[in-house]
Amino acid sequence: MKRARLALLISGRGSNMAAILAAAGADYPALPVLVLSNRADAAGLAVAAARGVPTAVVESRAFKGDRAGFEAAMEAELAKHGVEIIALAGFMRVLTPGFVRRWEGRLLNIHPSLLPAFPGLDTHARALAAGVRLHGCTVHLVTAGVDEGPILAQAAVPVLPDDTQASLAARVLAEEHKLYPAALSWLAAGRVRLEAGRAVITAADSARDSLLNPLPRAALLSTQ
Repeated sequence: MKRARLALLISGRGSNMAAILAAAGADYPALPVLVLSNRADAAGLAVAAARGVPTAVVESRAFKGDRAGFEAAMEAELAKHGVEIIALAGFMRVLTPGFVRRWEGRLLNIHPSLLPAFPGLDTHARALAAGVRLHGCTVHLVTAGVDEGPILAQAAVPVLPDDTQASLAARVLAEEHKLYPAALSWLAAGRVRLEAGRAVITAADSARDSLLNPLPRAALLSTQ
């Protein structure tokens, strides 16, 4: 099996990166070849190195607002490792439209909300303030609009009456660690195609796969 050469971009501890690395065994369709951080103090770099994955640092602060220069340095590292697809895993930089265009269809992100609800930051606080009953996470292809790309998969969790931001975030993060490796595997295996701006997963069971934790059939029937 030919495995797509994968780079993971991080800025901090990289818990989603660690989940992907743990899933990326010999039968996984993506081969992690680089973990790249924009911060030298990112804890995830040590996690990647301990797993034998090459790491690199391109300090965004060194470029002092020169986004084009920063991204050119990143792309030099990506090219050096022959990267074919990218997963953003807690990478806290907004990429330019030019970078996104060059990696169109090969660049994934995970966001801690059920998009299109709550794009941007502070998603858990905003979900609690809005009084929603379900919250969750979304894996999507990256486009120039922040958190606006075609959705591959989502996972939902209940919002409990006594939830705090921390307890809700922990429940969502546990789902992220399952959802992201799965959705990334579809992209790496060539199972994702775009139709009229929507992501379609090419498999008979894609409707089931793209929702990690759907309601039980009995619950669906009870609402009809």
